[in-house]
Amino acid sequence: MATSEVLLIQPVEYLGAEGDQVTVKAGYARNYLLPRKFAVPVTRANRKQIEALKVRRAEREAKNLEDARAQAAKIAETHFAIAVKTGESGKMFGAVTAINVHEKLVESGFESMTRKQVQLDAPIKEIGQHTVNIKVYQDVEATLRFDVVSENPIVEDSAEGEEEEAVASED
Repeated sequence: MATSEVLLIQPVEYLGAEGDQVTVKAGYARNYLLPRKFAVPVTRANRKQIEALKVRRAEREAKNLEDARAQAAKIAETHFAIAVKTGESGKMFGAVTAINVHEKLVESGFESMTRKQVQLDAPIKEIGQHTVNIKVYQDVEATLRFDVVSENPIVEDSAEGEEEEAVASED
């Protein structure tokens, strides 16, 4: 099999980041990477470009890491409530999923977050305070606290209320 060594100009998913020198099959390089300007062939003239791309990539990654840490700090300070429909006894209809948490994050001003960054292991099926990890960047995670509350008031069991009234009227 013929292979070709190319220099990536832009990040390519599952292959590498900007400035990486990778070996790929010749057809993949010739038919996909080179025509779309994702890569250039490695030659002696491109060696200087390799170094410039690596420096630019390091600067960009440092800036992204700094921004991610600042965003993680903001997320850790954020607290909100998700209102859900419940029955009279307080039992939830349905569950709170990562989609619901993501929507609230976007409403809170974190438009750049994606649903996949919300790391919720299982849907939440009970009312109360909960936490979820948010993967902000490669090695940066934030813990988000939020409350799940009922949209309608929860009514206590009517049999208990009748017994209390009966005891009060006997006195």
